[in-house]
Amino acid sequence: MEHTGIGIARISDNICYYSQRVYYSDTDAGGIVYHSRYLDFTEHARTELLRTLGIDQSEALKEASQAFVVRSLSIDYAIPAILDDLLTIESQVLKCGRFSMLIEQRITRGDTTLAVQETKVGHVDLKTGRPLPVPERVRELFLMIKKS
Repeated sequence: MEHTGIGIARISDNICYYSQRVYYSDTDAGGIVYHSRYLDFTEHARTELLRTLGIDQSEALKEASQAFVVRSLSIDYAIPAILDDLLTIESQVLKCGRFSMLIEQRITRGDTTLAVQETKVGHVDLKTGRPLPVPERVRELFLMIKKS
């Protein structure tokens, strides 16, 4: 059986690619993906992006009490995804600042763009809720997928 690559992220040409199948639980009675499920798809893709870059979120949570959190996002829906679609979420850093980054995520089905989301992610101290500088090693990793 050929491996489809679903759930596994890879980085190529400054873009992180993550595949996600649309399941019945993602859809309404007509087989169309609920608008809020796109947020889950992009969250999964960002998690796999961090994992692919070698960033261990659970270690940061436990040992350093710091995390990346969504500060804001916008999403533009173009065409609905439907039951059984194989989606690809393409993630790319637009801006990488001292305390946050802006990530563009394009949700596609084949060559068709279904939605584009921009997410501002901040780096925070979980004990105080205050912004923390993104560690230099992590910043360097994110710059690897920065849009030129």
